[in-house]
Amino acid sequence: MTKQHKLRIKGPVGPIETVIEEPSGTPSGLALIAHPHPLKGGSLDNKVAWTLARAALSCGLIAVRPNFRGVGDSAGEFDHGIGETEDLLALADAITTYYGKLPWTLMGFSFGAYVQHRVAQELHAERLIMVGPAVSMYSFEATRIPTTILHGMEDEVIPYHAAREYAEEHAIPLIAIEGAGHFFHGKLRELQTCVESLCKP
Repeated sequence: MTKQHKLRIKGPVGPIETVIEEPSGTPSGLALIAHPHPLKGGSLDNKVAWTLARAALSCGLIAVRPNFRGVGDSAGEFDHGIGETEDLLALADAITTYYGKLPWTLMGFSFGAYVQHRVAQELHAERLIMVGPAVSMYSFEATRIPTTILHGMEDEVIPYHAAREYAEEHAIPLIAIEGAGHFFHGKLRELQTCVESLCKP
């Protein structure tokens, strides 16, 4: 049985509403999961973010799902990925203080992938998993840690070819999910299986 905690963790501009789920058994690491765009309905309850948490738990990782600034009980206002990066770094620091130096896996969906690729520049993590990264909306740089992209081939928000071009430019492995749109309707189980294959020991 997994244990779930809903907390308000101190961040740079106030509380960060966070759901933390612990796997059964001794955890092997921590997974920080970032949801899609806050101004377009994104929250920690987003079904892709939830699916990433299920994959993390299946891999023995503690799943950490915060709400970005201005979402739910998280303080502050949308900050175009800059303040959101600061919040996730502060959150990771607080979580590490509590759980100890377990290795981090970073996971992000859409806008959340953009934020996580920024977090990966500063937080020591084992891997970065970007799902449907918003490469056609934001300026993504090269990543400094082992990275994998998962993208729906029928993505109607972030075209598949944009993700493929970014992946090829930076030599990042890309897993294409056939028939999947941006929100992976009907493809969440397949997405979860793919993520589990990346984070299981």
